[in-house]
Amino acid sequence: RIQILFETLGLCMMISSEGALQQTIESNKGILVLHFTASWSESCKTVVTALKALQNKFTALKVYQVETENVGVFCDKHRIESVPTCVIYNGKHLEETISGLNMPRIVKAVEKLIADSSSDNKHTDHMTPPVPIEERLKSLTTLGKCVCFIKGSPQEPKCKFTRALMEMFHENKVEFSYFDILRDEVVRQELKKYADWPTYPQVWLDGELLGGLDIMKELQASGDLASTLPCKEPLDVRLKNLINSSPVMLFMKGEPDQPRCGFSKQTIALLSEYKDVSYKTFDILTDNEVRQGLKTYSDWPTYPQLYVNGELIGGLDIIKDMHMSGDLDAILKQQH
Repeated sequence: RIQILFETLGLCMMISSEGALQQTIESNKGILVLHFTASWSESCKTVVTALKALQNKFTALKVYQVETENVGVFCDKHRIESVPTCVIYNGKHLEETISGLNMPRIVKAVEKLIADSSSDNKHTDHMTPPVPIEERLKSLTTLGKCVCFIKGSPQEPKCKFTRALMEMFHENKVEFSYFDILRDEVVRQELKKYADWPTYPQVWLDGELLGGLDIMKELQASGDLASTLPCKEPLDVRLKNLINSSPVMLFMKGEPDQPRCGFSKQTIALLSEYKDVSYKTFDILTDNEVRQGLKTYSDWPTYPQLYVNGELIGGLDIIKDMHMSGDLDAILKQQH
């Protein structure tokens, strides 16, 4: 279903979860460009414009945006460290990863893959039957746990009702996927019948219509919105939970077996000398929200950061000093 869905959507759908991203890749049978983007990046907007033109030129090409901050596991695995980054697949095979505003390289890679595959596909593309509208709508409404059908995008709403809904969802940190119904008149009209709901926006939860803006307002007024919809934890709560997820907790760049900076590598080497001490780590390169938020939360501007029993010990310099003085051993033994 995911494959059918994305073939019809183009760049108007944002992939905003690890699950949806994985399903997209696993079901891909052609040439796919995943654009890892962020709403704050002007460079990403330039890439979107260029990719739209590229998609118009090559009808066999599929291009989708990916909300980078929501797919940290994938980004960590594939070393996606900045936006914009474009990841190019041929079927399920990752062909190339291209970072920055390097459109000539992206175009060259796509043109080569199109040329290589054209002889195999030229007789079959026109034979692909149209997707039944009910199947498209079912795919759309089950894209994620919470799917919003809106006018415009969360960043650029095209009506006051969409704007009000997006402001509410932003305030409550609701996690959702969205579809811009202004980009597809067939979906816009047919979804009204499918849902038996005549207006937009529409909010769907687990494949079932939850309602429109008025219903969301009622849920918010009753205090049930956060318990009904999937919501992110407030950042300070999330940071506190992360810090206390282990008696000894290290926030670093990379993983213990593959540090991504010299300071993290030295810290891991020091901690490894304490054979009886177990600890957990968090790779701050996989989550920019944590990376930036923890600096403010702890009032400590650099990484790595070491915590024992929920209290900040410090960075590499302090860890070194305490190791030399013997104080680190005493503190680590106080873990509970």
